[in-house]
Amino acid sequence: MKLTWKEVPIGGVIPKGGVAFEYKSGDWRTFKPVIDINKCVNCLICWIYCPDASIIRLERHVDVDYYHCKGCGICAEECPVKAITMREE
Repeated sequence: MKLTWKEVPIGGVIPKGGVAFEYKSGDWRTFKPVIDINKCVNCLICWIYCPDASIIRLERHVDVDYYHCKGCGICAEECPVKAITMREE
């Protein structure tokens, strides 16, 4: 069962453990990270720093799991080659 933030019970009660992955927290986002794969050097620093594990490791570059990404921008801030920019949705 996948719940949106509007369907989460008041008080943020999560009925069982290990279910955060089921919640679509990407709806909270106002800015989204966009990756320029031509600039990405696949250093994985964004993957390390992402608090929501929303950076997806691919063979040559990374991608974003927009279903869970809240748009905090830490990935863009930490990217050493500025391959990630935050764009308003």
